[in-house]
Amino acid sequence: MDDKDLVRAALEAREKAYAPYSEYRVGAALITRSGRVYTGANVENASYGLSVCAERVAAFKAVSEGDREFEAIAVATGNGVLPCGACRQVLAEFGPDMRVIVADSEGNMRTYRLSELLPGRFTRADLR
Repeated sequence: MDDKDLVRAALEAREKAYAPYSEYRVGAALITRSGRVYTGANVENASYGLSVCAERVAAFKAVSEGDREFEAIAVATGNGVLPCGACRQVLAEFGPDMRVIVADSEGNMRTYRLSELLPGRFTRADLR
């Protein structure tokens, strides 16, 4: 699967977002080393702190299926913004140098390395 296909999957996932409060829909498509793709959409809640980002939905789906080596994630929003800090930290647990492709609703893309977006990430070694 190439980056354009991954972005298409993220745009499709974005259509499933539940965002009645912010109306800011986000979709994500994560590909793992095994070649499997996991998608996610943001899910808001009236108690805002209980909302979850699309990137974490996709990551948790992958991990819950035993897929823990992330290669790339495409994130689709209306205006093509980067993942939040919490999502960056979760992704770094399973793919510290993975590709992060951000796309807007028209499919315009930019690509980064997660290590660029989250220098000095918190790791297992920091727990010692």
